[in-house]
Amino acid sequence: MLSPRTRRNLKRELNRNFLAKVGIGIVAFILLMAILAPLIAPYHPGDQSLEDARLPPLGFSTAEEKEVTKMEDGRVVIEDGQVATETQVVYENATLAHPFGTDGNGRDILSRVIYGARTSILVGIFGTSLATLIGVVVGLSAGYYRGLIDDALMRSADIMLAFPSLVLAIALVGVAGQAQLRLPDPLVVTGFAEAFRGLVGLSTAPMPSTIILPGTIIVVVALVNWVWFARVARGEALSLREESYIKAARSMGGKDSYILTRHVLPNAATPILVLATIQVAAIILLESALSFLGFSGANVSWGFDIANGRDYQTTAWWIAAIPGLAIVLTVIGLNLVGDWLRDALDPGIEGEGGV
Repeated sequence: MLSPRTRRNLKRELNRNFLAKVGIGIVAFILLMAILAPLIAPYHPGDQSLEDARLPPLGFSTAEEKEVTKMEDGRVVIEDGQVATETQVVYENATLAHPFGTDGNGRDILSRVIYGARTSILVGIFGTSLATLIGVVVGLSAGYYRGLIDDALMRSADIMLAFPSLVLAIALVGVAGQAQLRLPDPLVVTGFAEAFRGLVGLSTAPMPSTIILPGTIIVVVALVNWVWFARVARGEALSLREESYIKAARSMGGKDSYILTRHVLPNAATPILVLATIQVAAIILLESALSFLGFSGANVSWGFDIANGRDYQTTAWWIAAIPGLAIVLTVIGLNLVGDWLRDALDPGIEGEGGV
């Protein structure tokens, strides 16, 4: 429960910070898009239509040389007993059916961006939560007990920092494999999505009935990022352990576990919360990089779609550009929210683990 003073600080900083409002709006939009994906996605993200491959987004058209059947006076030309072909410039125009265009397999990019938000947001939230849990336990223990425990725990954190995050993540995925968790999508399995889509005039074709969580990636990004939380939690514990109320609790026979959970952790929560908000953005970037390199295992992901668009950079730039813009927009929104929380609650942790 936030104290009245904290709520006042948040409200005051929000009222004078226009970018904070923009960030909250962006994050809220992305979250709603991810949650309501079965209701608002125009098509199943995996549906293919090769006839509609590489359609441009609205406002654009493409011209591409293709081999087509040679026709004269409305008849197919036969040469040497075979159907003759010729090279023609074929123009492709945008359609309202695919406002963001289609990829090389004819899959609707808007639908894939909407469903890709689920993967990125879920990895960001669960990965950050696990990293926070590990880092806070390590950091509070190191700062509260100090001595050999502090040295052992924080030197392990220093070792983790010595490895580049992406290289370490790739190595961990290589060791652990690509485990996935499949959770039923309540909007689909209850039939609500199909009924709603029929009501608003969208396609009632079956939508994905499960939510796929790349379990290995969630664990990996947590193991790569827990050190930032450990450093912040340790700093807070070092200062709080000398406070009079901590000494009073200790003198009254309070157990260390009780003091840590009831006194130290609540008073260290503010900077940890701010850092967690910023780290969600960092973890989304890391997940996108792993998906781009093919280590995620998820086939509906912003990074995965960017990788699919590499071969079409000169002919169908939107295949990679639109998922890339989704990543940029999400990370900007999260960083703006993190800056707002930092300025309102704890300006002293600026620069700790940000992106």
